[in-house]
Amino acid sequence: MRRLTAWAGLGLVGATLAVGGCETFRDRSQRVAIVSPCQAHRFEVYFAEGQADLTPAALQAISLAATALQPCEITSVRVLGLADAQGSASVNQALSEQRAARVAQALLAQGWPTPAFEIEAAGAEGAVTASGAHEPLRRRTEVLVDAKDRN
Repeated sequence: MRRLTAWAGLGLVGATLAVGGCETFRDRSQRVAIVSPCQAHRFEVYFAEGQADLTPAALQAISLAATALQPCEITSVRVLGLADAQGSASVNQALSEQRAARVAQALLAQGWPTPAFEIEAAGAEGAVTASGAHEPLRRRTEVLVDAKDRN
């Protein structure tokens, strides 16, 4: 049994070397598709409870998105501020507006175009399910970006 395994293993190694030695498999650049980063993107920025200040993690998420889309033409940006169900409706609405504005300001500081922005706030709307359960992780903004290749 051991000899058979050894011969089978050597056969596999030989077959791999034979295929690997073919010229058509050495240059794979023609076979690899390059996906443009310039397409629709969605990312989220999270906040501490009851806060609209950008945390280091939030700033990093914004920076990563800005860097990824740097070679692109940003055609539109939708920033939607959300809040959880804690507190009054008016407080949650104001908090979600502040969150959306802070994220938009951070994206503008990264050089994104001003006319492309649409800023919205949903407050606590949708923070509680039909069965009365609180939706987790509602302390965030959702950022939807449309981008295209520069011409």
